This record gives sequence, C-alpha cells and structure tokens, in this order.
Amino acid sequence: MTRRTALRTAAALPAALAMPAIADPALAPDRQAEALAERPLFGALAWTEANGLRVVLAESRRVPVAAQYLFYAAGGGEDPPGRSGLAHFLEHMMFKGSRNVPPGAFSLAVAREGGQDNAFTSRDVTAYHQHVEASRLPLVMRMEADRFAAPLIPEDQVEPERAVVLEERRQRTDSNPRARFVEAFDAALWGPQHWRGRPIIGWEEEIRAITREDMLAFFEQRYAPANAVLVVAGDVREAELRRLVEQFYAPVPARPHRARDRAPPPAAPLEPRLVREDPLVREALLLRSFAAPSLTWGDPDQAWALEVLAHLLGGGPGSRMHAALVETGLATTAACSYHGEVAGAATFALSATPRPGVAPDRLEAALDAVLERLLQEGPTAAELSRAVRQITAGAVLTLDSIGAVPRLIGSALAIGLPLELVEFWPRRLREVTLPQVTEAGRAVLGNGLHATGWLLPGPAAPQRGGPA
Repeated sequence: MTRRTALRTAAALPAALAMPAIADPALAPDRQAEALAERPLFGALAWTEANGLRVVLAESRRVPVAAQYLFYAAGGGEDPPGRSGLAHFLEHMMFKGSRNVPPGAFSLAVAREGGQDNAFTSRDVTAYHQHVEASRLPLVMRMEADRFAAPLIPEDQVEPERAVVLEERRQRTDSNPRARFVEAFDAALWGPQHWRGRPIIGWEEEIRAITREDMLAFFEQRYAPANAVLVVAGDVREAELRRLVEQFYAPVPARPHRARDRAPPPAAPLEPRLVREDPLVREALLLRSFAAPSLTWGDPDQAWALEVLAHLLGGGPGSRMHAALVETGLATTAACSYHGEVAGAATFALSATPRPGVAPDRLEAALDAVLERLLQEGPTAAELSRAVRQITAGAVLTLDSIGAVPRLIGSALAIGLPLELVEFWPRRLREVTLPQVTEAGRAVLGNGLHATGWLLPGPAAPQRGGPA
C-alpha cells in the first residue's frame, strides 16, 4: 500500500522512461522467451556490505535513468499480535523527516529533480523507492540512507497520520463491499490473527491502538542493515555504485534484528464456508482458496508446478475455467491465481462471477466438476506447453520497465530467495513436468486446507470483519 492515496497503486513509468526489451525483436514472443530462459534475465551483480546490507545492481544503459529501491524484510506479516497495520503505519511515518532531512524535504527534493518517490507495504516487505535522472542518484541515496539511520517519527505527527491511515482503510475496504468480503474471507480461512488472515492495513481497532513506541520498537527490530536489500537499476556503473554505497550506506551501524517467524497454516479453517449478503452488491462473487506450498515453505518444487497449474486452470481464454464457466454462459469472469514467491505458506485462489440469472449452486457445481476432472485426469501436454510458453513470455515484458526489475529482485531476496533463482526463473518453469503438475494439484486441491465463500446481493446490512 502506498502512503499517498488509498486509491493509487505504484504508477507505471512515463513512456519516456520505459526500457525496451533486451530480447531480439525479430523473434516471436515465444522464441524470445526461449532465448531468455537460457541466460540471466538481468545479469545483476550482488555483494554484502560489512554492516550486513545486501546490495544489487541491475545495470542498463538504454536510458539515463536510475531507480533506487530499499527493501526491508518486514511487512504486514510481521505485525505483532494486537497491532495489525503496524508495518504500514510505520511506512507512513518514515516520510516525516530524518536526522538531516526535514519533514517533507525528501519528496520535495525528488520532485524538483523531475523524479518520483513513493513506498509500499506488502505482506512480506516494506520498500522505499525513487526514480530519478541517473546523475541525481547520489542525492536520493544520501537522503534514503539518512532515513535508514535515523528517522524522526515525531510524536506530534502520529495522530494526524493515524487519521490518514484510517481514511485509507475506509476508502479501500470499509466503503467497498467486495473488499470487505475478501477481508472477511481471508480471516475465515486463516483466522483473523494469523499473519495471512489479518489485513495488511490492519483492523480498525488495532490501528487505533498503535503507539509511537510500537513503531520505534518495530523499526529497531526490523529495519537493520542485515535485514535489508538495496537494489539499484538503470544507468549506473558498478564502481560508482560501490563508491556511493560506501559513502552513504556503509556508515549505518550494524545491529541485531528479529528474524522472520511465520506460523504455519491452521489445522482447519475457522469458517470453511462463508456466505454474506450485501445490499450494495449487484454481482455475486464466488471465492475458493487453498493453503499451498511456496518457494520458502513446504515443497518448493511444487511451487513451480502450481504456477503452471494456476495458469492452465484459470489463466484467461484457453484455460479450463474459462472454457467450462465463461464460454458456456455460466459466468462472466473466471480466474485462478497463485504466487509462490512469498514468505511462508501461499494461497492458491479461484474466483468466478456468475452471469445474471445463474444460480450460485449451479456455478459452484460446474467449478467442482472442473477441479474433479483435473484431479482425476491431470493436465494435457498441450496445456502444459501453452501455460509455460505464456508465463515465460511475460519475462520479456518484465524487462520493459525500470521499476519492475528492482521490485522483482528485491522482493525475492528479501524473503530469502537467491539471486540465481530470479535470474533463471523461466528455465525453472520450463523444467516442470506433467507428473509434477498433477501431483501438486492433487496435494493442494484434493486434500488441502481450503474455504469457499459467496458474496451475494441481498437485504442484509453490510457486515465488517474484525479480529477475534
């Protein structure tokens, strides 16, 4: 979540700053993907400073732009009990000045240089980033390092910023029936105090309970150099970056940090079936989610297979869910999502929106039939080939944005994945076999922890989730 507005996600770069793809434009997209699978995506360099800070450079000389991203291996999943939203609240307060940078001066200085700065909090990381003309990299490195070493977190700014966070929650969640339902559904599957069951922005009453002392403790425990990853991408040379890191970041004192400690999935869902009605809802929504292995929890080999499975099952036109639900006229949308590059257990999620006049039980029965057939027969070789081809073709698009590169690298390294895995992930996908996809599907969809939810139009007053 960004600090500036509840409705804004990370903005795409202006066209002038876009990075053309490295792959040979004369090749078709699938051939480009094949070529990319055989060599590193970014050719990034990495090293570790004496204070523990990991540094990565993904050099590109195509445009005179540099992007700096500082990731901390602490997100909403690290919020302590009773203080959900703490990581996100602290992100807001980190913009209130530091030892040598007055409040508001950071963003003003970046804007004066024609650059962009922002931050986001996910379940796994908190990251602060700037995009500037390459010669202005020392300016943003100096200010970011100062914030890293000594943020002010002024007491008189806590309550005004709490009001901003609460308004963000009202806009993003409380005023949106679907958002409220998804929040309640996550809590029903995982439990409202499980790190996956509580919202990243926090439950309202717990946001109100967060103190400045809570934020200072979180900063001291989590914002240590050895718990951070600095990623710089763009028109920057290795020798220059090493010099700047030594000048600005090396002086940040090393200190112990609290290691990430994620609870496993619960033995059973709190509510295996959640049905809610809301008078503001016009279209029903079906959700079904399963706890699943990831690249950091459970069997990592299954994570690659589940990535392929999610695409062939619900990855748009040509997928099984689209054919069985959308093309038959039962649903207007049908999708499946899975992301294995997370810290701890992942979620394998299915969703569908029934067409007007289609009974919920009819759509759910059709979805059950899709899953049953997949579990019984497994996918076909053609489906596997299509899924891998389409997913890896996305690697070409990954190279098109200077912001996508550090996000991909930093998010992976901050959850403990090696740089080599990021550089060669298309190859890992191409190594997935049919038996692996079938086995992973049966393990997760056949016997796994899961819950089903329905959000329906109805007369009941809007309901809100909350901690137990």
